[in-house]
Amino acid sequence: MKKIGIFLAEGFEEIEGLAVVDILRRAGLEAVTISVTGQKEIHSSHQVGVLADRLFDEVGFAELDGVVLPGGMPGTTNLGAHAGVNEVIRSFAAEGKLVAAICAAPSVLGQAGILQGKKAACYPGFEDKLTGAEVVYEEVAEAGNIITSRGMGTAIPFALSLVSYLVSGQKAQELAEAIIYRQ
Repeated sequence: MKKIGIFLAEGFEEIEGLAVVDILRRAGLEAVTISVTGQKEIHSSHQVGVLADRLFDEVGFAELDGVVLPGGMPGTTNLGAHAGVNEVIRSFAAEGKLVAAICAAPSVLGQAGILQGKKAACYPGFEDKLTGAEVVYEEVAEAGNIITSRGMGTAIPFALSLVSYLVSGQKAQELAEAIIYRQ
């Protein structure tokens, strides 16, 4: 079973983080929420309390097949300021493992230098932070092992694209039908 880590920082956008967890788990993947705060309890950008599965320092990142960065503020800023997150996304990108980000969080990928020459989408106003990327305004931008998306309203197609990448397009379609998405 493939295992994906979803980074949670104080101030993350809850729909972007938790919709991804939900859909990945429905697809039969192991989705592990990872707190980068040093505490398992984290509060979203709208003060929703969430308990992460693991603390950053408890995770064996070699066991993961990919990572996801939800957006939100100040969650994105907090992810970008975390040295360990930056190290993981750079190494995963170089190893060909999945690195995915939504909303403002693709800016973290841009600042880490892993969007060079790749298509990338983000929340409006963050385009200049996608250093070296070809900015696109699609719901989801796929560039090999790098997948980005625009915001809360694109969380479901973003998560389904992760399922398509990690499992199959057929599985993503089955899930879309099961959750009555765009029927």
